[in-house]
Order: sequence, then C-alpha cells, then structure tokens
Amino acid sequence: MSFASPLFLLTLLIVPALILLAIFFRRGPSHYPISFTNLDVLAGVSERRRSWRPWIPLLFLLLALVCASVALAKPRANLSVPDQNATVVLLVDVSGSMRANDVEPTRLDAAVAAMRIFLQKLPKQFKVGLVAFSNEPEPLSSPTRDREQLSEALNYLQPQSGTAIGDGLATAVQMVKTSLSKAHVVRKPGEDLPGAIVLLSDGAQNRGKLQPLQGAALAKKAGIRVYTIALGTPGGEVTFGFGLYQNRIPVPPDPPTMSAIAAATGGKTFDARTAKSASHIYRTLGSSIGHEERNREIASWFAAGAAGFLVAAIGASLFVDSRLS
Repeated sequence: MSFASPLFLLTLLIVPALILLAIFFRRGPSHYPISFTNLDVLAGVSERRRSWRPWIPLLFLLLALVCASVALAKPRANLSVPDQNATVVLLVDVSGSMRANDVEPTRLDAAVAAMRIFLQKLPKQFKVGLVAFSNEPEPLSSPTRDREQLSEALNYLQPQSGTAIGDGLATAVQMVKTSLSKAHVVRKPGEDLPGAIVLLSDGAQNRGKLQPLQGAALAKKAGIRVYTIALGTPGGEVTFGFGLYQNRIPVPPDPPTMSAIAAATGGKTFDARTAKSASHIYRTLGSSIGHEERNREIASWFAAGAAGFLVAAIGASLFVDSRLS
C-alpha cells in the first residue's frame, strides 16, 4: 500500500494522546470527595469504575480516527481485477489415451467435469472458446460468453487417436488473437494480451506438423500465456482388442513437456492424477486467470470505515449510559 499524501498520517498521533488522556482521567483521584453512608451504593460505584464498558465508545472513536487519518492520506493499493476484454481458450487433448481409467471414471470424463467447474468459476464477462485436438486440432466453439453453448460443446468430446499438441496450440493462439481483434484489443508494447490458453493433455506428442515448443513460441510471440495440465498417472494404460487379442498399452502423461510450454509462455503448470485434483486445478484457474493488477485509490474504503466506527461509538455511548444510569 502507498499513500499520495503521507503527511496526513501524522494525525495518527492523536490516537495515543487520547488514550493517555483517557487513562489519566479514568484513574486520577477525584477532586470532589463524596461520602457514602450506604456500603452497597459505594460498592456499586466502585464496580462501575472498574468496568470495561465505558472504554467501548472510546475504542470505536479511536478506530474511527485511525480510518479517517488513513483516508486523508489517500491510500493506494494494487488490486487484482478481472480484465473486461479477456478471452480464454480451453485446449483439450482427445487422443485415444483419454480412455484410460486411472483417473476415474475416465481421463476424458474427469477433464470434462473439471472444465464445467472452470466455466462456473470464470467471471461472466470473459469469453471462452473450445478447441479439441487429436491427430489434428478441431475448433468446437469460438470464444463466447454463452456458457450454455460451451457446456453443450463439451458433450461432443470423444477419445480419438493421436496427439498433436503443437498444432493444437497454433489453432488456440489464432482463436485468441481473432477474438481480441474483433473486440478492438491491441497489444501494448511490453505487455501480454488479455488472453490465455488452458491446455490439458495426457501424453506425449505423436502427430502433427508443429512440435509443442514451436506452438508455445507462437503463443509467446503473441503475448498469450499458456497454463498447462498433465492429466493421468505414470501407471495409466488403455486396453485394445478382445479376448485373446487384448493388448494393454501404457499411456503415461508428459509433465516435462507441459512444464516447458508453460515456462516458455509465462504460464503455470499443474499435475492432475485424480479427478478431484483436476477439478481443484480448474477451479483455481477459473478464479484467478484473466485478472490484472491495477493500482487504485482506496480512500473511500477507509472513509466508510471511519463513518461506521463513528456510528458504533455513538451507539455504544448511549448503551453504556443507559446501563450506568
């Protein structure tokens, strides 16, 4: 937190001065001795002097003064706020290995459920697109704010065959750029675009023209961060064939490639070995992705606090007087 007018913070010196003054008058001897013939009355007066209730109005008043002093100093803070023009593309692997059930009920089912949570957590003003990739990328939904349309598109995801991560990234990058261009968003020198790609894959690349890091280079050049999720366990496998001709093929995820893509683009990488962890990752991303830090004045917050504590001080004073009378 910073202050535009820090000299006003000197008014905070009033607070300890008032505390010392209150203690002095509270504990100081009375200049007008009063005689009590009734010991019960004397005990009641003594108890009132030891009571903490009279301090309550002073406490609220001091808090009001603190808030007012800070408000006068015009505080500013960096706040994380959603970018109004943000576009996010969900890029999901639908290769044959997504049939594996090491992540229950299957990898793809767990991914779809997690992406639905992401759509719920992401601010409504964000546009979201969907691209699936196997042997080649397939755009399923252009970026839109229509969550129902996106939810419907997720229903069409089915495991297919190969894995073309690099080509998938190239398609997702172009989708983000096109969406932002339509919104007249221009990238400023030295800044990223208000767009991101959330890539989920469960294996190594074995198809496509572009290598994963070539796709990542396109994202970096465009100023688009890629957040990656490696789905699955090292012991994951899929079964093909029937009866005596049944084969089990290991399909471990590829965390190093996912990590390299994220690092190259300034994003973050995650490992999801269970459906629960996949949901948690997408929930976290939905609440944080597409936000930007903005330095804003928050004097009004402290002014409102000062007003609230002042009202509380008045109310507490009336309550204490009614109890002591």
